[in-house]
Amino acid sequence: MTAVDETVPEFVTYTVDEGVAWVMLNRPQYGNAQNYRLLNQLDAAFKRAVEDDGVKVIVLGGEGKHFSAGHDIGTPEKDSNFQRERVHLWWDHTNKGGAERQYVLEQDAYLGLCRRWQEIPKPTIAMVQGACIAGGLMLAWVCDLIIASEDAFFQDPVVRMGQPGVEYFAHAFELPPRVARELLLLGERMPAERAHQFGMVNRIYPRESLRAEVAKIAAEIAQRDRFGLALTKQAINFVEDLRGKRQAMDGVFHMHHLAHAHNQLMTGNLVGGLDAKAMAKANKEQAGEG
Repeated sequence: MTAVDETVPEFVTYTVDEGVAWVMLNRPQYGNAQNYRLLNQLDAAFKRAVEDDGVKVIVLGGEGKHFSAGHDIGTPEKDSNFQRERVHLWWDHTNKGGAERQYVLEQDAYLGLCRRWQEIPKPTIAMVQGACIAGGLMLAWVCDLIIASEDAFFQDPVVRMGQPGVEYFAHAFELPPRVARELLLLGERMPAERAHQFGMVNRIYPRESLRAEVAKIAAEIAQRDRFGLALTKQAINFVEDLRGKRQAMDGVFHMHHLAHAHNQLMTGNLVGGLDAKAMAKANKEQAGEG
């Protein structure tokens, strides 16, 4: 397991209770936005849970008001130049230029990590409250179950940035294609109740009882045979891949980076000049909060 650097804030916390690993995103002051150090720590936490025979189920949650506001595009701790430990055999991105730099980074840190986590052999549960936006969707979608609070909402507004959705493009597998188009083209918030109607969310509970209800579900799953659970996960993943999930995701990932390169040429910015504040303002105005 990767050694802990004591100089880096604890962006992810890890506890085990009765066979359940609780992995919690811990940047509540920024809506649990995902910088690369957080993603590194999340990967280390998942690896720790997988290697612990005492852990039967993994719960992924977020501290504070929101599950995750997505990828970090503008906090003081944004770290795109961070020399991260790569999980795949891609070369270092930090000394590269042009489209290569971002492609190599996201191939490993976004698409690569999500695929790695989606293949975790132990059952995973996303415990979602508040906002689950863009990169937040990626973390929830890699989990086997999504249990949400009544006030949770799901959103991918990155078409505003000229991007065809986030890098782990599971939209049309999680939702009917016409609804996936709506999610992307309008970029509106999808309430948990509507996501539940389409099968993207398994169950909904009041926020105050969410953790207790997730603990009950995890405890029930933890009674099953470990190898049987792993094979069941592999079976469903196999069916999804037969339906073209992996191939489709590869194709859209390349479109995503064509969009990055186009934005860079046209505006000098990967995301068309929309920073975190501009995106937050647009989202709030659309939701009638601004």
